[in-house]
Amino acid sequence: MDLLDFSDCELYFDVPMPAAAEQLLAQASAEYGDPSAETALLRAHLLAPENLTVLVGLYRYYFYQHRLDDALQVAERAMQLSGHHLELPDNWEKLDEAWLAHAAAKSFGLLRFYLLALKAASVVLLRLGRIDDSRRRLQKLSSLDSRDQLGTARLLEVVAIYESPATDEETPSTDDLALA
Repeated sequence: MDLLDFSDCELYFDVPMPAAAEQLLAQASAEYGDPSAETALLRAHLLAPENLTVLVGLYRYYFYQHRLDDALQVAERAMQLSGHHLELPDNWEKLDEAWLAHAAAKSFGLLRFYLLALKAASVVLLRLGRIDDSRRRLQKLSSLDSRDQLGTARLLEVVAIYESPATDEETPSTDDLALA
């Protein structure tokens, strides 16, 4: 399965949302860096709690504000919502190729979103220093993405560096890792 094929599938940002929520997202974008941006995002979330575009906005806000625990909660909520729509098991560890095929038949774009949300959670866990939790998720993704189209191989290399004894100068930075 080509995880980079964007033809013939609806993407999360194609799903309509209430106009008021869309306006609040635009407001949050314009006010980024100001506390009012978070308020606008949270209000948008109240208006459209299951809209994945709103969740991505919240995730990115929290991630770039270094509020990693909040970003992790949002990534996990995005997985929960998209997984529910795809009829995936509640536990990502149960995913296998048969589950992916089932989910791809329902919505390939939503499946890709789910997998990227799992990757985002892995990145946040890595930044939080929860290396084992991050590695397990990345290994699962790697087992489901044999062509490494989601870029988990490089992240697994970062995990290996974190797990090996190293000096502070050799420890990589994860500042540039975010939800795609």
